This record gives sequence, structure tokens and C-alpha cells, in this order.
Amino acid sequence: MTALVALSDTHVVHKARTGGLFARDRVYALTGADLAIAPGETVGVVGESGCGKSTLAKVLVGVQRPTSGTVTFRGQDVWSMKPAERRTAIGSSTGMIFQDPSTALNRRLTIHQILRDPLDVHRRGTTAERADRVRELMSLVGLPRALADALPGQLSGGQRQRVAIARALALDPDLVVADEPTSALDVSVRAQILNLLLDLKERLGLALVFVSHDIQTVRRMSDRVITMYLGRIVEESPADEVTDRSRHPYTRALFSATPGLLDPIDPIPLVGPVPSATRPPSGCPFRTRCWKADDACASSMPDFAAASTPDHRYRCHHPVEEGQSTRTLVAQAESAAPATAMADVPIQQHIREPS
Repeated sequence: MTALVALSDTHVVHKARTGGLFARDRVYALTGADLAIAPGETVGVVGESGCGKSTLAKVLVGVQRPTSGTVTFRGQDVWSMKPAERRTAIGSSTGMIFQDPSTALNRRLTIHQILRDPLDVHRRGTTAERADRVRELMSLVGLPRALADALPGQLSGGQRQRVAIARALALDPDLVVADEPTSALDVSVRAQILNLLLDLKERLGLALVFVSHDIQTVRRMSDRVITMYLGRIVEESPADEVTDRSRHPYTRALFSATPGLLDPIDPIPLVGPVPSATRPPSGCPFRTRCWKADDACASSMPDFAAASTPDHRYRCHHPVEEGQSTRTLVAQAESAAPATAMADVPIQQHIREPS
């Protein structure tokens, strides 16, 4: 099946002012990303804060231009298009749901105006047809018609997020990227929003990229799970294998931190903080916290290796053995010497700056 959107060796490097007026560091927000999203599939993206999840989301919908590498949408190179062509091709075929609906919505516009805005920008239909589409969108996400003239500040957090979802769906997109869509909501309404997203995905045949810190929710919602660490994709796994059959030590550590009620175990301990994105370690970026790390991990970033099951690949010199229990990994990590003694050597990259 042809990919809806695909990234090939995609890098995003930001310049951050540090120390003085002209001193700038490079922030490696995304490094060497290779990823393909198929029509209709749900891909979950997990990782700690600052690992590049939001940057990846912005690249997928054409909001963030990569420093180097390619982004293709239906086989066309997104950033070789003319701006008007890109706006039509990508802007009308993708939608994005942001983390905090209270800041993502213009508080001076009514709900009707917010939902009509994408239709106005892309000149979809007549005035009457746009009004009908706004009513259809409100019904689709379960918003009472009486709220059409309300301002975002008059709505609850859950209602505002429903407006954000409706706006993302206004142009009938093929791909929707949800960046932490429930993190700003009360626990009581999170399940409602998640169920709404799943229902809309099935009814509309959407491809959905779901970015979240809630790794168990990602596992339940997704067909495939992407694990990111310090700007790199380190593992891709079918969702039903990610808890017990993932091969990358970081993925196993990440999912072990979720408490279980039936068979509780201690999480796999990781020593030390996440390294700085301005000075990422040489070789594998996870090596400074990994109980398996050695000189090979410091010298080179491993290529992707395929697991024994389809659609499962990982980047690790010393992967977790297939079927190895989390309890065994906890014992190994607790007894291993900490890997943080290795030098935190910056990664050497030759990255083309965007023109």
C-alpha cells in the first residue's frame, strides 16, 4: 500500500540563543527520521518530554520545514512544491489537534467563526454551504447547536477540545495528528475525547497519529507504536507487542514505568537525566542511561534491525532478547554498572541548513 505521508532521513535543527547576543547553540530536535503512515492506520508516538514527538507531528502536517531530508505526501515532495500548491495539497488534506484547547482556539471568535475559518481560507462552498458544514461538524463531535455563538472561554475544557477536533476535521482530511490531545483535560473527560477520536477515525476512515505521554492509552488506541528518544525513532512495533515483546531497552523501560494492578513490578531503573538536545551523546543517544551500553554503543548509532515479526524494527547494538520478562530486565538493570560514566561526546553530523 502506498504511504499517505512518508519521511526519509529527516532532520530538524533549531538555533537557540545561549550565553550572549550572538552566541547560538544547535538544538537537534529530530534526527534521521524514517517513517511512513499508511491510509487509515493509527500510529502512536511515545517518549519522554523533549524527545521530539511534537516536532515529528509538525513535520508530518507540513507546519515544520525540515532542515534536511524529504517529506512526501501521496508521493509528492512537500517542500519542493510552490507555497500555494503546498497549502492546497497539505493544508486541505491534514488536520492537527493541539495539546491545550484554551490556547489553540482564538478566544475572540465564536465557535461558529472558528469552525468556518478553514472553509473560508480554502474557499470551500457557498456561504450557506459553509454554515451547513459548521452545523454538521458540531453534530459530528457532539456539541449542542446552541453553542455556535459562544466564545471558547464560555465552554468547558472538554467542549473546547471537541471544537478543536471539529476544526481539524473541517476540510475532510485524510490524516489527523493529535498532539497530546487529552493532557490538558480533567481525568473525567479524557476517556470521552479518546472514544470520540476512535469513533471518528472509524467512521471517516482517517489516518491518525496519536502523540501522548500516556503510553498505555497509546498502546490501546494504535495499530503501531513509535518510540522516540532524544530526537530519534529507536523502535517501531505493532501495538500488541510493545509491552512484552519490544526489543529496545528504552521501550521496555518506558512501558515498565506504568503501574500494573494484577501483577505489579518495579519499573526498570534508568540512571541519570535525559542528555541535552544541544549536545547529544555520540553513537546511540540512550547509551548514557542504558544498563547494556558498551564501547560499541558510544562509537556508532546502529541501523534498524528487523524483529522476527513483521512491521517490527529497532535500533540497538544489544537488544532485549525476544520474550525476556520485564522482571529479568529489572534485575539486570539494578545489578549493572551505571552507563553514565561514559563521556557525553556531541554527535557529529553534516546537516544542510534550510534554504
